[in-house]
Amino acid sequence: MSDISFDDFLKVDIRVGVITRAEPYPEARKPAIKLWVDFGGDLGEKKSSAQITRHYSPEELPGKKVMAVVNFPPRQIGKFMSEVLVLGVPDDDNEVVLLTPDKDVPIGGRLY
Repeated sequence: MSDISFDDFLKVDIRVGVITRAEPYPEARKPAIKLWVDFGGDLGEKKSSAQITRHYSPEELPGKKVMAVVNFPPRQIGKFMSEVLVLGVPDDDNEVVLLTPDKDVPIGGRLY
């Protein structure tokens, strides 16, 4: 992996959002969940498709705060348009664990 400058890092807009709705996405090639994430302010609610079915069910996700990249162009995932990239890290089995703030923070806050 090559080095990037701090200015390159600043181009990636990572924000805190709260999941408002989650639905199974059985049509996806790999098991996934459709997410609606509210970032507040001008960003409002955005959609994402996330391969997080190993550790999460749609029923438990509403109300959960997550970190997401909000300035990638939208991406078509099957019949669903994903507008943000919800971030996670792999566990020992390479399954996604969502990145969440460890304190209560306002939605829309930018990572720095």
